[in-house]
Amino acid sequence: MRLALFQPDIPQNLGAALRLGACLGVPVDVIEPCGFPFSDAGVRRAAMDYGAIAELSRYPNWDAFLDAPQRKVGRLLLFTTKGAASFHNFEFHTDDTLLFGRESSGVPQDVHAAAQARLFIPLAPGARSLNLTVSAAIALSEALRQTNGFPMAGPSV
Repeated sequence: MRLALFQPDIPQNLGAALRLGACLGVPVDVIEPCGFPFSDAGVRRAAMDYGAIAELSRYPNWDAFLDAPQRKVGRLLLFTTKGAASFHNFEFHTDDTLLFGRESSGVPQDVHAAAQARLFIPLAPGARSLNLTVSAAIALSEALRQTNGFPMAGPSV
């Protein structure tokens, strides 16, 4: 299982995603360019000391991400408000990559086309979207639950 972020706009979301990946034992892929300097203090502040233990791969662009060896394995699953299927009715696999788009604009059509599935998280009527890292945590939790992929460490609050 992998978590991929397409050109994130908000450094604190990237930092929180790195912390999420570190805590759940899930590698994080960042497809650049980001909407901020990658060394931004907001990334470090949100990641806290988890940034050092997160498994991070950075790609200068979409094509480099697609050409990476880890992309040759598993499915690419795009989470989008324009998704065709609800994530909770989807069968996840251990080698899936869960892809989340840019906070301000999502992903371009070629990224949509590259995904093997386009999934959404159901929301209450009138709600437009969730925070990027909240969405990633919800999606990863269900994917890891289905695949028995949660770390085996003790409880945490």
